[in-house]
Amino acid sequence: MSSLLSLTDQRSYHLYRKETDMRKGFNLLCGIVINELGRQVMGGDAFIFINKPRTHLKLLVYEQGGFTIFYRRLEKGAFEVPAFNLDAKSMEVSSDQLHFILKGIPLKDIKYRKRYQHNGAIC
Repeated sequence: MSSLLSLTDQRSYHLYRKETDMRKGFNLLCGIVINELGRQVMGGDAFIFINKPRTHLKLLVYEQGGFTIFYRRLEKGAFEVPAFNLDAKSMEVSSDQLHFILKGIPLKDIKYRKRYQHNGAIC
């Protein structure tokens, strides 16, 4: 994965449920985000699009005054996607889940151990 792409917990990642024609560029992908998902494109969230055979993935994000598309094509294999609610148009995935999708790590086999969660109170 390129060092230009930083996957952080400071951003929300929305995986579009329908397969996407990878010939779509900035304007048409923005149109999907606005018209189908009802979301703001320039809010800092990232939007993930995958083609039907799940061999190509595009991630659209707006930051620092412009749009960026991260485009990944697999030479072998396919991207695994989490199970979707069939009524949903998209689902939010964590930065960890997106990293696993990009690396080809099976999502169903991942088990998280319990960790302390700070509730924001001052000691």
